[in-house]
Amino acid sequence: MKHVPRPNAVSEIRQVLRENPVCALLGPRQCGKTTLALDYAGTQTTHVFDMESDIDRRRLADPDLALAAMKGLVVIEEVQRMPKLFESLRPLADRRGSKTKFLLLGSASPELMKGVSETLAGRIGFVRLGGFSIAEAGAENLFPLWLRGGFPRSFLAAGNAASMRWRQNFVDTFLERDLPVLGIRSNTEMLRRFWTMTAHYHGQIWNGAEIARSLNVSESTVRSFLDIMSGAFVLRVLRPWFANISKRQVKSPKVYVRDTGILHTLLNVPDRVALDSHPKVGASWEGFALEHVLNVVGERDAYFWSTQAGAELDLVFLHRGKLYGVEFKRSSAPAMTKSLYSAFESLNLEHAWIVYPGQVQYAVAKNTDVLPLTEAATVLRKFRS
Repeated sequence: MKHVPRPNAVSEIRQVLRENPVCALLGPRQCGKTTLALDYAGTQTTHVFDMESDIDRRRLADPDLALAAMKGLVVIEEVQRMPKLFESLRPLADRRGSKTKFLLLGSASPELMKGVSETLAGRIGFVRLGGFSIAEAGAENLFPLWLRGGFPRSFLAAGNAASMRWRQNFVDTFLERDLPVLGIRSNTEMLRRFWTMTAHYHGQIWNGAEIARSLNVSESTVRSFLDIMSGAFVLRVLRPWFANISKRQVKSPKVYVRDTGILHTLLNVPDRVALDSHPKVGASWEGFALEHVLNVVGERDAYFWSTQAGAELDLVFLHRGKLYGVEFKRSSAPAMTKSLYSAFESLNLEHAWIVYPGQVQYAVAKNTDVLPLTEAATVLRKFRS
């Protein structure tokens, strides 16, 4: 498989390990974490353990004994399979004068891994990795990246049919093997139906009661499904922003399938022709663009805003105490919208962008620019520096 460099992610790992003895590289399975770890390791002394290997699990049966004498970089893959490692790493990370660094690769959030943040508090930094970015895939591959998604084996497949087969296998493996490893014992077919149903709600306000009725389960059950799938990095839950205004505001989150290739698999969209005519094409573009913008501005202070009267802003984010807005439009020439006017009035936005699939950047109003998605990373990264 072709090797695609990911220099920004390598730089993030390097920065974290300059400041901490432990770095957790987190992201969905098959998103390229192992390849990235080896790119970071380069020629330095490196010890690699894979917790999916019976031999490596036996090698780390006594982590203190196995790891204490190691020098250089220690890489532990699929660390969520062996959560007791976190307790053993704490004294190793605290050794005075030690130059050993630990790079942990995980396919589950700290919440699902039960205690990694608390156990290694003050000793660990986090880097989150998704699929290929536009910069990594190349701006000329914008539409193939949207269709196939960013998982390396999907994006780099020989054709759309091969890419679709890989994604179908990914869905099956995730449900049948990966979730049970995390201790999730829910019915596989029920989770498949939930995931597929969520794809049809992609980009909409979460309505747990409606989904629960459709699945004939309790609302608390579908909420647990949502927590599981978001914790495993296959769904995104975008929180609502509340402003101190007179208008009634939406208080439920929006939910997205994070990778559009997986979204299109769940919706049975095999190619660009089918995508362009699909009723979810606009929502698919919104989710695709959202992920790439969040990769630049960060997800810690990211929200959406919506009122009961219908005004809505796809993304708002805080930066240095000021609020900024982003709308995503699958249009050849977007213009200023009523929702953006309302957002400026109600939220006192500092600046806003309309992100679209075109190639020309232009202003549509004071403090509002139309921005090609291919240029978003460059513009927003400069803006945030």
